[in-house]
Amino acid sequence: MIEDKDLRAAVQRGLITEAQAAGLAALADARMQARERVEPGEEPFVLFKGFNEIFIVIGLTILFTGWMGVSILLGAEFISPIGADTVLIALGTLAGLWLTQRYFTITRRMIAPSIALAIMFAVTAGLLGRALADLAGLHGFAALVVHWAVIAAVMVGHYRVFRVPFDAAIIAGSVFAALWSILAGRGVIPGDTLGLLHLSKEGPVAALSFAFGLACFALAMRFDMSDPHRVSTRSTTGFWLHVMAAPAIINTIALRLLDHGQAGQLALLAVLLALAVVAIVIDRRSFLVSGAGYAIWLIFTLFDGSALVVVFLGLGLVLLGAQWDRLRNAIMNALPNFAGKDRLPPYGHKA
Repeated sequence: MIEDKDLRAAVQRGLITEAQAAGLAALADARMQARERVEPGEEPFVLFKGFNEIFIVIGLTILFTGWMGVSILLGAEFISPIGADTVLIALGTLAGLWLTQRYFTITRRMIAPSIALAIMFAVTAGLLGRALADLAGLHGFAALVVHWAVIAAVMVGHYRVFRVPFDAAIIAGSVFAALWSILAGRGVIPGDTLGLLHLSKEGPVAALSFAFGLACFALAMRFDMSDPHRVSTRSTTGFWLHVMAAPAIINTIALRLLDHGQAGQLALLAVLLALAVVAIVIDRRSFLVSGAGYAIWLIFTLFDGSALVVVFLGLGLVLLGAQWDRLRNAIMNALPNFAGKDRLPPYGHKA
């Protein structure tokens, strides 16, 4: 760890300036205070800091909706044929959103308005993508590829500048939809199966869902392991990727198991137990909750509910929540050293 004397020595040698040294010291102090505010075993998650943010989100939503109405008067079209006027209006809207985002995200550091503006960015980028595809004479799946690809590209740029964690969920969903459009356009998958969690237990759609889930999980772990103390937006970005990953991973597995009656339901419980162990090791309740929640939804959707499975899932989640820290300490201490173990969130070691 760099101490004050190290910073002073760096300044004396001309490696950094006084201002840079002061900035580094302030950053280190802020990160230390943030770590101290996080309780052991806690998974920080904040959607808004106060009701003022909700108030601003309502205002931004009304403003954006009103602007969409004005855009129509200015010549924007939302259904084909979409002309060049729509492209110009979409670009102007993105510029306005960019300036608004700078104020609420970079200057004010607000959470809920940042998420709302990110969604508005994605909606506007989607309109721009549809307009570009229409001007290029593209239709059907080819137009969909451009539509989703433009959203993904715009949101990648958005994340690089503003670092809004929710961007990760939008980018992931857009990439999935773009890949689906490419495969559907080539006849690899049916054209009526668009859906991140389409009910398909086999075939290309199921494989795409499963592979997407694994990719999101791997990327989420990369973000998590770069911020094990969870004091930066990288950790929250990982949170949203875990939320996307778990249902996509369990989608194909659960559908296959639930096709085998009561034995399949018990096997699903075993799979969820394995996922619980993974969630405990990486210290991500979000990964477990989103996966279990999706499994419950599947059970109610396909089998009108299974009381036994739901009871066990509910009981398991309650016990996990109550004893999370103890279970994690026991599991982490029992596991042998493996690559990346020291980059996971801290846990209580043996005395």
